[in-house]
Amino acid sequence: MLRHFPHGDTELVRRAYEYAAEAHKAQRRASGGAYIEHPANTAYLLAQLGMDPVAIAAGLLHDVPEDTGFSLDDVRQNFGEEVARLVDGVTKLSRFSGVGAEEQQAENIRKMFLAMAEDLRVVVIKLCDRLHNMRTLHPLPPEKQQRIAKQTLEIYAPLAHRLGIWQVKWELEDLAFKYLEPAGYKELAESLATRRAEREKRIKDSMEALSKELSKAGIRAELSGRAKHIYSIWRKMQRKAVDLDEIYDLLAIRVVVDEVPDCYATLGVIHTLWPPIPGQFDDYIAVPKPNFYQSLHTAVMGPGGVPLEIQVRTRKMHEVSEMGIAAHYRYKEGSKGDPQYEQKLAWVRALMEWQREVVDAQEFVEGLKLDVFQDQVFVFTPKGEVKELPAGATPIDFAYRIHTDVGHRCIGAKVNGRLVSLDHRLHSGDIVEILTSKSARGPSRDWMSMVKTASAREKIRQWFKRQERDENIAHGRELLDKELKRVAQRSLADLPEGALDELAKETNLHDEETLLASLGYGAVTPAQIVSKLGVTDDTAFAIPESAPPAPPPAKGGVRVKGVTDLLIQFGNCCNPVPGDQIVGYITRGRGVTGHRADCTNVKGSKESERFVEVEWDDRNVRMYPVAIRMTAWDRDGLLRDVANVIAENDVNMLSVSAVANPDRTATINATLQVTSVQQLSRVLAKLEAVRDVFEVSRDGR
Repeated sequence: MLRHFPHGDTELVRRAYEYAAEAHKAQRRASGGAYIEHPANTAYLLAQLGMDPVAIAAGLLHDVPEDTGFSLDDVRQNFGEEVARLVDGVTKLSRFSGVGAEEQQAENIRKMFLAMAEDLRVVVIKLCDRLHNMRTLHPLPPEKQQRIAKQTLEIYAPLAHRLGIWQVKWELEDLAFKYLEPAGYKELAESLATRRAEREKRIKDSMEALSKELSKAGIRAELSGRAKHIYSIWRKMQRKAVDLDEIYDLLAIRVVVDEVPDCYATLGVIHTLWPPIPGQFDDYIAVPKPNFYQSLHTAVMGPGGVPLEIQVRTRKMHEVSEMGIAAHYRYKEGSKGDPQYEQKLAWVRALMEWQREVVDAQEFVEGLKLDVFQDQVFVFTPKGEVKELPAGATPIDFAYRIHTDVGHRCIGAKVNGRLVSLDHRLHSGDIVEILTSKSARGPSRDWMSMVKTASAREKIRQWFKRQERDENIAHGRELLDKELKRVAQRSLADLPEGALDELAKETNLHDEETLLASLGYGAVTPAQIVSKLGVTDDTAFAIPESAPPAPPPAKGGVRVKGVTDLLIQFGNCCNPVPGDQIVGYITRGRGVTGHRADCTNVKGSKESERFVEVEWDDRNVRMYPVAIRMTAWDRDGLLRDVANVIAENDVNMLSVSAVANPDRTATINATLQVTSVQQLSRVLAKLEAVRDVFEVSRDGR
């Protein structure tokens, strides 16, 4: 730390270490080691990146509020507001009931990004925390290793890339790859190891030849071999569908010089010594990458006709390329810092604007993966300003990236001077001009399927939300009515008065009209609303004759309130599934039978003493047979496509029958095994998306 901050507050770091050691003294890691090893290693990684004493202290304390008896207020009282704010940004949200693990994780990531917008040190601490966790992942169960590795590859490694922290990015990728594809990792690592001596000799010979020429030209330079990392090699093999033998750029040299003019002089020496490979030169000094990266990249035919990659950069560029945003803090003390710093982090500000418009945390994380972490394209405005968009972006995405009003008033686009359609895919280097009109009616609903960025999609949604509330309410009413008929064989008119108002208040959507409008513009789905309503249908379901016999009576799935070890079975007349409202009915000699609350077989019973209160037992996962009916235009492969969708959603199909009708339609009846109404709703929605299928519903024949 003192190497980067000679006058840094060492006393603060010492106190933080002692406090963390005391707080964690009774805790052990999964490996058996003392828990303090983890925050200490996190702090060491932060010091290696050149972070300031406050960030290092926060790294030591980051698990204290979450995993010990000490609170965030205790940290604030002992170490001040700045340290406490960083610790709070890294600390996970407290677990709240009724929320799944994925949604909880999404909320934690969203919270981290909110804190990151205020102070980027939060995310550097989190990356160091995650890197040490990945280094010590081996004692955990395989399923947990896979889950953590997957999240690392999807969120944290791309985040390190966007912030330019290269040394953290490549190690996170390689470690995640090791756990996600252990066989592929092992095979590739062994193949690279067997050829290491040959590669090292070629690089050594190339560096000696280049060093001599640079000395002759009077250029002071440090040369080093640059190892390509296992995951990046594997990705290239997958992308090009080739073997390791066919990857020709495994040899790479990095040249570090004193000043920018030396970079271009070095490039001239390189191209004089070896012939450059056409189309393989990039000048990231004149046009830096958005993650602060600057270098000259070239590829040449090196000694023996073997391709050789060479990067040329100054010492400061090298520090920034390795440390990314972390390097900013090194130059920040006692100076004005990087004048382009705020501009470089414009994507963080834009991200925060967009997240304020997104209600669902999981949607925020999915948008993050698509909008921020995917491969990027760099396009130009007519004035020469560079705009960064995810690969596959369209002129509509570009228009909304310029300004929300430009997007709303867009009526067309020109790319490189030629008119293009609004769904045209943009490529790096394109010059994009948006045609607007003051009399434009606003975005079209079709744009929702054209845009690539989550931010543009959300702005379009917001426009419809504000401009067409009445239309959205009508559209939402139609969607909800359709879902009710499909899943529960009811219509909106059958719902109790005030049911939607009550649900709207429970879900913070104010009232029935706001709930329906939210459905209309896509903020919530009909399946989510129907599952929360807990509605059931009135009719008994007929299982196709080809279905297997009902399973033997079982205790699992349903329990009698306050009673254990009581024989329970399900009524074949109504086949309830979790999510349906149910009642228990005591039968003579057969224990308790569970029926849907609206089942006609028990609804009219006058023997009230035979009814008992029952509830779904979430501790046991059971499969329930449910009959469904599909109507579609008859065609070859229809039944195959339907079966594939059912299989892809991990649902068993007990039986199926199909009939071709005289009007060239087909009717398919099937019995599926599902665990809940929610799962059934998801499967029905996927089936309805199958080509030529125009109606899918729960079968109430």
